[in-house]
Amino acid sequence: MMNIAKEHKVNEQIRVRQIRLIGAEGEQVGIIDTRDAMNMAREAGMDLVMVSPQAVPPVCRLLDYGRFRYEQQQNEKENRKRARAQEVKAIKFRVKIDDHDFNTKTGHVRRFLEEGHKVKVTIMFRGRERTHPELGERILVRVAESLADIGAPEGTPSMMGMDMNMIMTPRAEKPARKDRAAEDAPSAPDTSAPAPTAAEPAPSEAVANANA
Repeated sequence: MMNIAKEHKVNEQIRVRQIRLIGAEGEQVGIIDTRDAMNMAREAGMDLVMVSPQAVPPVCRLLDYGRFRYEQQQNEKENRKRARAQEVKAIKFRVKIDDHDFNTKTGHVRRFLEEGHKVKVTIMFRGRERTHPELGERILVRVAESLADIGAPEGTPSMMGMDMNMIMTPRAEKPARKDRAAEDAPSAPDTSAPAPTAAEPAPSEAVANANA
């Protein structure tokens, strides 16, 4: 749909004498009197909306204004939701962190990932701790392994000043797969015995019957 400004004139608010009209299906009607365009809108049960006031003459369009505003509000709501989902959250760990704090902070990271956010996990070094970056890497590996079911590192850890950073990104949801195990399994052979047939007489019985 054509991008229409939030503040625009509708129906009787349009006071210019002539407009360039676009029909409900997007077709170019041409330059007509505003009064005629208003009549067309009423007959179609639609609204006349000015979509380009700066044009000469202004451009108006026939549409269901109430429906348009509803769809526009829903789109804006969805855009805000996506913008929030793209935020990068931050959680900081110390090199000397106990298990309780580690589990608590890792729980925060998990919650952010579940909400669709990226998370910057930062290891803060103090003093001589910076000479042992492997200690920070060990914590980051532990974080990544704890959250492997819901997120994954976006890249390798990087040092910035006294901090080591790693970005965790949510895993894309995998579409549900059909259980193909039963479909792909070879069909079991038909072990049912064939229908029994009448037993043939023994040779001695056959001869006896012939001589009878």
